[in-house]
Amino acid sequence: MEKSFEYRKSDSSSPEEIREAVLKTCDFMERAYEEGYYPKLSIVRDWSEHNPEITGEFAKPRVYRWYLHRELKKLINMGATIKVDYSRKLIPLNAPQLLTYLDEDDMDFTLKKLFLFRPERIELSLDRLEHYTGTKAEDFQRYILFTNYDMHVEVFRQKYPDCVVPSREGVQMPAYHHKLDDNLGISLINIGVGPSNAKTCTDHIAVLRPDAMIMVGHCGGLRNHQEIGDFVLASGYMRDDHVLDEDIPLSVPIIPNYTLNIFLKDVLEKYGMEYRIGTVFTTANRNWEFSMKRTVSSIHISRSIAIDMESATVATNGFRYRIPNATLLCVSDKPLHGKPKLSGAAQSFYQNSKEKHLEIVIETIELSKNQNPQGLPNASIRATNEPLMGGPATEG
Repeated sequence: MEKSFEYRKSDSSSPEEIREAVLKTCDFMERAYEEGYYPKLSIVRDWSEHNPEITGEFAKPRVYRWYLHRELKKLINMGATIKVDYSRKLIPLNAPQLLTYLDEDDMDFTLKKLFLFRPERIELSLDRLEHYTGTKAEDFQRYILFTNYDMHVEVFRQKYPDCVVPSREGVQMPAYHHKLDDNLGISLINIGVGPSNAKTCTDHIAVLRPDAMIMVGHCGGLRNHQEIGDFVLASGYMRDDHVLDEDIPLSVPIIPNYTLNIFLKDVLEKYGMEYRIGTVFTTANRNWEFSMKRTVSSIHISRSIAIDMESATVATNGFRYRIPNATLLCVSDKPLHGKPKLSGAAQSFYQNSKEKHLEIVIETIELSKNQNPQGLPNASIRATNEPLMGGPATEG
């Protein structure tokens, strides 16, 4: 059995030949993994003076085959040579030496997203995703929605009655998957409340290389001219959650994907929905009203228009792991204006808002799929010293 596969297109290569070469490459990677080895992928780009060869190892390539297929096809079409070898033998997840390969302090975050994660990290994250969500890793689609309300799950299941659901009761972050060919569907994950959960889930989701993550949540409106039921489209974040401060300094600006925000704005206006664009204040303190003087001072300084507990965390991890992201919140209370979240009023608001909230985000994803089939523009989350993967015309 061959332990290596290599392909480079010639002037006479047809689109069908290139497609077959990509399929063979993915099949070879999967075979290597199934036989107990990490497949090592090498991309040789003759046009690059400083980074002619980029390499990386993978685990469970079948799970994100759609991403490998898309990226490899682009690279071959640009003239790169693609090579796959059997690399190291797999390390069991219960092996003591596994931890030495997981420390993100040793990760090179300037690597292209295709090669960002070590195979041990991929393996462990996919296993934990299955544990937390109750669904198989290969069920995840390339568009990820996060919520912390069962009502959004209810709407999702009504809209997609055949969606994949958790295989058992009581999972920590249940996931639901509207599956389409080539992973073009949508996955909804109920991450629960708080930034720690948001970090935990996005840490593991990142190894799937999704095309987009959108936080679909509720918030406290902080401006006088907001009404209960108005929407908030984040243009930036005040990071008072603190769970990623050691990974991404607070001095680093975190903003949502511009294109996703344009799509969200267009859909909101299409349906005549009231909304505001501005800074979302994300706190780790669910009872922030109990330290109101201190918190309100930060709210005023940041010019925030809404407060929640997850949005900045999702966005910061999206920035860290090169995943385009956005936030669409709905105002459920106005704590600074005598309208705190009280049980009866909150339940009425939830019932009246849940369908439209999810519909807006799903329609936004359809726009993104149609207009950006190769993935959303992500120059804003690519490091300046990250190797460019494009051809000579884009080599910097």
